[in-house]
Amino acid sequence: MLKWINEIFKFSWLSNLVEKFIENIFGISVTTQLGSSIHFFIYDTIKIIILLGIMIFIISYVRSYFPPEKTKKTLSRFKGIKGNIMASILGIVTPFCSCSSVPIFIGFVEAGVPLGLTFSFLITSPIVNEAAFAILLASFGVKVAVVYVITGVIVGVVGGLLIGSLHLEKEVEEYVYEIQMGEVEIEELSKKDRISFAIDNVKEIIKKIWIYLVIGIGIGAAIHGWAPAPLLAKYAGPDNPFAVFVAVVLGIPLYSNALGTIPIAEALINKGVGIGTALSFMMAVTALSLPEMILLRKVIKPKLIKAFVIITGIGIIIVGYLFNGIAHLLI
Repeated sequence: MLKWINEIFKFSWLSNLVEKFIENIFGISVTTQLGSSIHFFIYDTIKIIILLGIMIFIISYVRSYFPPEKTKKTLSRFKGIKGNIMASILGIVTPFCSCSSVPIFIGFVEAGVPLGLTFSFLITSPIVNEAAFAILLASFGVKVAVVYVITGVIVGVVGGLLIGSLHLEKEVEEYVYEIQMGEVEIEELSKKDRISFAIDNVKEIIKKIWIYLVIGIGIGAAIHGWAPAPLLAKYAGPDNPFAVFVAVVLGIPLYSNALGTIPIAEALINKGVGIGTALSFMMAVTALSLPEMILLRKVIKPKLIKAFVIITGIGIIIVGYLFNGIAHLLI
């Protein structure tokens, strides 16, 4: 079954088509550095757009059953580790970006969702999403994609549990507890409405993220064609015990999303960088970006932000070493 799924998402037909296009139209061999970079850029752009359209539509249809108000009500009914697991799972199918972190946080606190559950959601949501899964599936195969989702959920669950156990409710800004957002009626949608919602979501998301996608693929293409493989393998390969830690530290100051970082991760892995190192970099950029921390500072105090960064960062580092250790089983 896994082999069959992998064959579908290999896109070998597209790779061959792009290769013929570059050689026949531009007269450039794809075996050259320039040709290889151009092939990577065109091939990955088309492949990712196709996958995004499919996966965003499917998940958006599922997402139509979980509007924010329903998500809040669902999470408020769960306690303990079951709540953290549910929060992480809902984080996968719920739209999230750093610009929405503040209203989501306020909404959860106002609804009485425990702080640990809220952070399980906030940790998992940017790391694991339908687009990341689709691109990982095409780039690295179903095993890597599935293990990535599972480990992303585990980081969210464990991170939320640890933050909840610290009892840092006083580290939330006082005004957050005073906000009364009120009840919002949950609209019941027909099948036709859900399909329309999914189509609109595909258009809206692609419109928002295409610039990150193009930049990420462009950087990935440059790495793919020009970066010295032996040097990268030596300093960022799976045998370097410090590579994962450095990748996470370097990823925190940056800002992007999973779509912009996956093509870079793909190119780095193809050049010999450890898969865990590359994926840890991607997780750090999406979950611990400096702009997101600045936004979260509006609703939580430095002590809680510090706990969030340390706990999530350690979790991502562990995942990185895990992937490097089992990479031979996945690829």
